Amino acid sequence: MGCASCTSREEKHRELAVMHLNVWMEAKAVENGFSAVVDEIVRVDPDIVMFSEAHNREDAFYIPALLDSLRARGKVYNAQGGDRDVQLISKYPVVGQTTVWDEHNGAMRTTLDVDAKKVVVYTAHLDYTHYECYMPRGYSGTTWKKIDAPVTDTDSVMAANDLSLRDEAIRVIIDDARKQQADLILLGGDFNEPSHLDWGESTAELWDHNGAVVPWTCSSLLYEAGFRDAYREKYPDPVTHPGFTFPSDNPSKPVEKLTWAPDADERDRIDFIYYIPSPEWVVGEAIVVGPQSSIVRSERVPEETMDIFSVPAGTWPTDHKGVLIKFRY
Repeated sequence: MGCASCTSREEKHRELAVMHLNVWMEAKAVENGFSAVVDEIVRVDPDIVMFSEAHNREDAFYIPALLDSLRARGKVYNAQGGDRDVQLISKYPVVGQTTVWDEHNGAMRTTLDVDAKKVVVYTAHLDYTHYECYMPRGYSGTTWKKIDAPVTDTDSVMAANDLSLRDEAIRVIIDDARKQQADLILLGGDFNEPSHLDWGESTAELWDHNGAVVPWTCSSLLYEAGFRDAYREKYPDPVTHPGFTFPSDNPSKPVEKLTWAPDADERDRIDFIYYIPSPEWVVGEAIVVGPQSSIVRSERVPEETMDIFSVPAGTWPTDHKGVLIKFRY
Protein backbone atom coordinates (compact mmCIF):
# COMPACT_ATOMS: atom_id res chain seq x y z
CA MET A 1 0.00 0.00 0.00
CA GLY A 2 1.37 3.42 -0.97
CA CYS A 3 2.30 6.19 1.47
CA ALA A 4 1.80 9.73 0.19
CA SER A 5 3.50 11.30 3.19
CA CYS A 6 6.53 9.02 2.72
CA THR A 7 6.83 10.22 -0.87
CA SER A 8 6.69 13.87 0.18
CA ARG A 9 9.38 13.29 2.80
CA GLU A 10 11.62 11.60 0.25
CA GLU A 11 11.14 14.48 -2.18
CA LYS A 12 11.92 16.97 0.58
CA HIS A 13 15.11 15.18 1.42
CA ARG A 14 16.22 15.40 -2.19
CA GLU A 15 16.26 19.19 -2.04
CA LEU A 16 18.27 21.51 0.17
CA ALA A 17 17.05 25.11 0.02
CA VAL A 18 19.72 27.60 1.10
CA MET A 19 19.19 31.34 1.46
CA HIS A 20 21.47 34.25 2.26
CA LEU A 21 20.11 37.58 3.44
CA ASN A 22 21.73 40.78 4.70
CA VAL A 23 19.19 42.01 7.28
CA TRP A 24 20.47 45.62 7.39
CA MET A 25 21.66 46.78 10.80
CA GLU A 26 20.26 43.86 12.77
CA ALA A 27 16.86 44.33 11.07
CA LYS A 28 16.50 47.70 12.81
CA ALA A 29 16.70 49.99 9.78
CA VAL A 30 13.09 49.23 8.77
CA GLU A 31 10.18 49.55 11.17
CA ASN A 32 9.16 46.07 12.38
CA GLY A 33 12.14 44.68 10.51
CA PHE A 34 12.66 41.74 12.83
CA SER A 35 9.05 40.60 12.34
CA ALA A 36 9.49 41.08 8.60
CA VAL A 37 12.53 38.77 8.62
CA VAL A 38 10.45 36.15 10.41
CA ASP A 39 7.64 36.61 7.88
CA GLU A 40 10.01 36.12 4.96
CA ILE A 41 11.60 32.97 6.41
CA VAL A 42 8.14 31.52 6.99
CA ARG A 43 7.08 32.44 3.45
CA VAL A 44 10.20 31.18 1.65
CA ASP A 45 10.69 28.19 3.97
CA PRO A 46 14.42 27.56 3.35
CA ASP A 47 16.26 24.71 5.05
CA ILE A 48 19.30 26.87 5.82
CA VAL A 49 19.43 30.64 6.23
CA MET A 50 22.67 32.61 6.39
CA PHE A 51 22.56 36.20 7.67
CA SER A 52 24.81 39.23 7.43
CA GLU A 53 24.54 42.35 9.63
CA ALA A 54 23.03 40.17 12.34
CA HIS A 55 24.97 40.64 15.57
CA ASN A 56 23.71 38.16 18.13
CA ARG A 57 22.98 40.41 21.12
CA GLU A 58 19.81 40.91 23.09
CA ASP A 59 19.64 44.50 21.82
CA ALA A 60 20.26 43.37 18.24
CA PHE A 61 19.43 40.38 16.06
CA TYR A 62 19.01 37.90 18.88
CA ILE A 63 19.08 34.30 17.60
CA PRO A 64 17.07 32.79 20.49
CA ALA A 65 14.29 35.32 19.86
CA LEU A 66 14.35 34.47 16.16
CA LEU A 67 14.10 30.75 16.84
CA ASP A 68 11.23 31.32 19.29
CA SER A 69 9.36 33.51 16.81
CA LEU A 70 9.76 30.93 14.05
CA ARG A 71 8.71 28.09 16.32
CA ALA A 72 5.54 30.02 17.17
CA ARG A 73 4.82 30.05 13.45
CA GLY A 74 5.37 26.32 13.11
CA LYS A 75 8.95 26.50 11.78
CA VAL A 76 11.58 24.70 13.83
CA TYR A 77 15.19 25.76 13.24
CA ASN A 78 18.46 25.08 15.05
CA ALA A 79 21.34 27.47 15.74
CA GLN A 80 24.27 28.10 18.03
CA GLY A 81 24.63 31.86 17.49
CA GLY A 82 28.10 33.24 16.92
CA ASP A 83 29.65 36.45 18.24
CA ARG A 84 30.21 38.15 14.85
CA ASP A 85 27.60 39.75 12.62
CA VAL A 86 27.17 36.57 10.57
CA GLN A 87 24.64 33.98 11.74
CA LEU A 88 23.10 30.75 10.50
CA ILE A 89 19.91 28.86 11.29
CA SER A 90 19.11 25.39 9.98
CA LYS A 91 16.26 22.90 10.01
CA TYR A 92 18.99 20.27 10.29
CA PRO A 93 21.10 19.60 13.39
CA VAL A 94 24.08 21.85 14.01
CA VAL A 95 27.07 19.62 14.74
CA GLY A 96 29.61 22.39 15.35
CA GLN A 97 30.42 26.02 14.72
CA THR A 98 33.58 28.11 14.86
CA THR A 99 34.86 31.51 13.77
CA VAL A 100 37.43 31.25 10.98
CA TRP A 101 37.97 34.98 10.33
CA ASP A 102 37.46 37.56 13.05
CA GLU A 103 38.45 40.81 11.34
CA HIS A 104 35.68 43.33 10.71
CA ASN A 105 32.39 41.42 10.45
CA GLY A 106 33.98 37.99 10.36
CA ALA A 107 33.29 34.59 8.86
CA MET A 108 32.29 31.34 10.52
CA ARG A 109 32.13 27.67 9.67
CA THR A 110 29.08 25.62 10.63
CA THR A 111 28.86 21.86 10.27
CA LEU A 112 25.42 20.35 9.70
CA ASP A 113 24.03 16.83 9.61
CA VAL A 114 21.74 16.77 6.56
CA ASP A 115 20.16 13.33 6.32
CA ALA A 116 23.43 11.72 7.49
CA LYS A 117 25.40 13.82 5.00
CA LYS A 118 28.06 16.18 6.31
CA VAL A 119 27.45 19.70 5.05
CA VAL A 120 29.95 22.44 5.89
CA VAL A 121 28.68 26.00 5.51
CA TYR A 122 30.83 29.14 5.61
CA THR A 123 28.98 32.37 6.34
CA ALA A 124 30.83 35.60 5.61
CA HIS A 125 30.32 39.34 5.62
CA LEU A 126 33.36 40.84 3.95
CA ASP A 127 35.02 44.20 4.46
CA TYR A 128 32.81 47.05 3.16
CA THR A 129 35.68 49.53 2.69
CA HIS A 130 37.32 50.13 -0.71
CA TYR A 131 34.07 49.34 -2.50
CA GLU A 132 35.75 50.03 -5.80
CA CYS A 133 33.04 48.91 -8.19
CA TYR A 134 32.11 52.59 -7.74
CA MET A 135 35.29 53.84 -9.43
CA PRO A 136 34.10 53.10 -13.00
CA ARG A 137 30.82 54.78 -12.05
CA GLY A 138 32.50 58.03 -11.09
CA TYR A 139 32.41 57.60 -7.31
CA SER A 140 34.99 56.87 -4.63
CA GLY A 141 34.73 53.49 -2.94
CA THR A 142 36.17 54.92 0.28
CA THR A 143 34.42 58.29 0.68
CA TRP A 144 31.36 57.45 -1.47
CA LYS A 145 31.63 60.90 -3.00
CA LYS A 146 31.83 61.82 -6.67
CA ILE A 147 35.28 61.84 -8.24
CA ASP A 148 36.45 63.95 -11.18
CA ALA A 149 35.82 61.22 -13.76
CA PRO A 150 35.11 57.48 -13.92
CA VAL A 151 38.21 55.30 -13.47
CA THR A 152 38.03 52.33 -15.82
CA ASP A 153 41.65 51.19 -15.95
CA THR A 154 41.61 47.62 -14.68
CA ASP A 155 44.94 47.82 -12.84
CA SER A 156 43.90 50.99 -11.00
CA VAL A 157 40.56 49.55 -9.97
CA MET A 158 42.10 46.29 -8.80
CA ALA A 159 44.89 48.01 -6.87
CA ALA A 160 42.36 50.11 -4.98
CA ASN A 161 40.01 47.16 -4.47
CA ASP A 162 42.70 44.97 -2.95
CA LEU A 163 43.40 47.50 -0.20
CA SER A 164 40.37 45.97 1.49
CA LEU A 165 40.60 42.88 3.67
CA ARG A 166 38.13 40.93 1.53
CA ASP A 167 40.76 38.90 -0.29
CA GLU A 168 42.53 38.05 2.98
CA ALA A 169 39.27 36.68 4.40
CA ILE A 170 38.57 34.63 1.27
CA ARG A 171 42.07 33.12 1.36
CA VAL A 172 41.52 32.06 4.96
CA ILE A 173 38.17 30.47 4.07
CA ILE A 174 39.68 28.66 1.09
CA ASP A 175 42.53 27.33 3.22
CA ASP A 176 40.11 26.15 5.91
CA ALA A 177 37.80 24.52 3.34
CA ARG A 178 40.69 22.48 1.93
CA LYS A 179 40.97 20.77 5.33
CA GLN A 180 37.30 19.73 5.48
CA GLN A 181 36.02 16.30 4.56
CA ALA A 182 32.37 16.85 3.69
CA ASP A 183 29.64 15.78 1.30
CA LEU A 184 28.94 19.42 0.46
CA ILE A 185 30.81 22.66 1.17
CA LEU A 186 28.96 25.97 0.86
CA LEU A 187 29.95 29.60 1.24
CA GLY A 188 27.38 32.38 1.44
CA GLY A 189 27.51 36.01 2.31
CA ASP A 190 27.52 39.68 1.53
CA PHE A 191 30.88 40.05 -0.21
CA ASN A 192 30.79 43.83 -0.74
CA GLU A 193 32.46 43.06 -4.06
CA PRO A 194 31.00 41.97 -7.42
CA SER A 195 31.93 38.86 -9.38
CA HIS A 196 34.38 38.67 -12.28
CA LEU A 197 31.61 36.75 -14.04
CA ASP A 198 29.46 39.90 -14.02
CA TRP A 199 32.08 42.41 -15.20
CA GLY A 200 33.21 40.92 -18.51
CA GLU A 201 33.07 42.08 -22.11
CA SER A 202 29.34 41.42 -22.41
CA THR A 203 28.50 43.87 -19.62
CA ALA A 204 31.22 46.46 -20.24
CA GLU A 205 28.76 49.01 -21.59
CA LEU A 206 25.94 48.21 -19.17
CA TRP A 207 25.03 49.49 -15.69
CA ASP A 208 27.57 52.34 -15.77
CA HIS A 209 30.55 50.00 -16.08
CA ASN A 210 31.73 52.54 -18.66
CA GLY A 211 33.77 49.97 -20.60
CA ALA A 212 35.50 48.48 -17.56
CA VAL A 213 36.28 44.76 -17.50
CA VAL A 214 37.32 43.77 -13.98
CA PRO A 215 38.47 40.33 -12.74
CA TRP A 216 37.30 40.94 -9.17
CA THR A 217 39.61 39.28 -6.69
CA CYS A 218 37.36 37.30 -4.34
CA SER A 219 35.34 35.52 -7.02
CA SER A 220 38.50 34.84 -9.03
CA LEU A 221 40.23 33.31 -6.00
CA LEU A 222 37.22 31.10 -5.29
CA TYR A 223 37.05 29.85 -8.86
CA GLU A 224 40.76 29.07 -8.84
CA ALA A 225 40.16 27.04 -5.64
CA GLY A 226 37.34 25.00 -7.19
CA PHE A 227 34.31 26.84 -5.79
CA ARG A 228 31.47 27.73 -8.13
CA ASP A 229 28.91 30.53 -7.98
CA ALA A 230 25.58 28.72 -7.71
CA TYR A 231 23.59 31.52 -9.31
CA ARG A 232 25.92 31.68 -12.31
CA GLU A 233 25.96 27.91 -12.63
CA LYS A 234 22.20 28.08 -13.15
CA TYR A 235 22.21 31.31 -15.15
CA PRO A 236 25.59 31.86 -16.82
CA ASP A 237 24.56 34.95 -18.82
CA PRO A 238 24.84 38.11 -16.69
CA VAL A 239 23.02 40.15 -19.32
CA THR A 240 19.78 38.17 -19.24
CA HIS A 241 20.09 37.22 -15.55
CA PRO A 242 22.08 39.94 -13.74
CA GLY A 243 20.68 38.82 -10.38
CA PHE A 244 21.24 42.22 -8.76
CA THR A 245 21.09 42.18 -4.97
CA PHE A 246 22.13 45.76 -4.15
CA PRO A 247 20.80 48.39 -3.87
CA SER A 248 17.35 46.91 -3.53
CA ASP A 249 14.25 49.01 -3.60
CA ASN A 250 12.38 49.09 -0.30
CA PRO A 251 8.97 50.80 -0.28
CA SER A 252 9.31 51.44 3.46
CA LYS A 253 12.33 53.73 3.03
CA PRO A 254 12.93 56.97 1.11
CA VAL A 255 15.20 56.56 -1.91
CA GLU A 256 17.99 58.65 -0.38
CA LYS A 257 18.36 56.01 2.35
CA LEU A 258 18.86 53.28 -0.26
CA THR A 259 21.56 54.73 -2.52
CA TRP A 260 25.26 55.44 -2.05
CA ALA A 261 25.92 56.70 -5.58
CA PRO A 262 22.81 58.78 -6.26
CA ASP A 263 23.68 59.83 -9.82
CA ALA A 264 24.83 56.39 -11.01
CA ASP A 265 23.47 52.98 -11.90
CA GLU A 266 25.15 51.21 -9.00
CA ARG A 267 23.32 47.87 -9.28
CA ASP A 268 25.48 44.82 -8.62
CA ARG A 269 25.27 41.26 -7.42
CA ILE A 270 27.26 41.27 -4.18
CA ASP A 271 25.36 38.60 -2.20
CA PHE A 272 26.40 35.08 -3.14
CA ILE A 273 26.10 31.39 -2.45
CA TYR A 274 29.12 29.38 -3.62
CA TYR A 275 29.62 25.64 -3.48
CA ILE A 276 32.24 23.06 -4.37
CA PRO A 277 30.67 20.94 -7.12
CA SER A 278 30.03 17.26 -6.59
CA PRO A 279 28.23 14.76 -8.83
CA GLU A 280 25.72 14.25 -6.01
CA TRP A 281 24.72 17.93 -5.72
CA VAL A 282 23.28 20.08 -8.51
CA VAL A 283 21.67 23.51 -8.58
CA GLY A 284 17.99 22.99 -9.18
CA GLU A 285 16.66 26.54 -8.80
CA ALA A 286 18.27 29.95 -8.31
CA ILE A 287 15.99 32.75 -7.12
CA VAL A 288 16.35 36.40 -6.16
CA VAL A 289 14.37 37.05 -2.96
CA GLY A 290 13.04 40.57 -2.59
CA PRO A 291 11.25 43.38 -4.40
CA GLN A 292 11.33 43.20 -8.20
CA SER A 293 12.69 46.73 -8.35
CA SER A 294 15.99 48.46 -7.61
CA ILE A 295 17.39 51.95 -7.17
CA VAL A 296 18.96 53.53 -10.26
CA ARG A 297 20.07 57.18 -10.25
CA SER A 298 17.88 57.84 -7.23
CA GLU A 299 14.79 56.37 -8.89
CA ARG A 300 12.81 53.23 -8.12
CA VAL A 301 13.17 51.12 -11.26
CA PRO A 302 11.40 47.81 -12.00
CA GLU A 303 13.73 44.99 -13.03
CA GLU A 304 12.84 43.75 -16.52
CA THR A 305 15.24 40.82 -16.64
CA MET A 306 14.80 37.07 -16.89
CA ASP A 307 15.71 36.59 -13.23
CA ILE A 308 13.18 34.68 -11.15
CA PHE A 309 12.00 36.69 -8.14
CA SER A 310 10.38 35.60 -4.92
CA VAL A 311 8.56 38.80 -4.05
CA PRO A 312 7.85 39.59 -0.37
CA ALA A 313 4.24 39.40 0.75
CA GLY A 314 4.57 42.32 3.15
CA THR A 315 7.31 44.52 4.59
CA TRP A 316 10.77 44.02 3.11
CA PRO A 317 13.30 44.36 5.95
CA THR A 318 16.47 45.39 4.15
CA ASP A 319 18.29 47.34 1.43
CA HIS A 320 19.65 44.12 -0.11
CA LYS A 321 17.86 41.34 -1.93
CA GLY A 322 18.45 37.79 -0.81
CA VAL A 323 19.57 34.84 -2.89
CA LEU A 324 17.93 31.42 -2.67
CA ILE A 325 19.52 28.28 -4.12
CA LYS A 326 17.75 24.93 -4.15
CA PHE A 327 20.27 22.10 -4.39
CA ARG A 328 19.09 18.68 -5.51
CA TYR A 329 20.80 15.55 -4.23
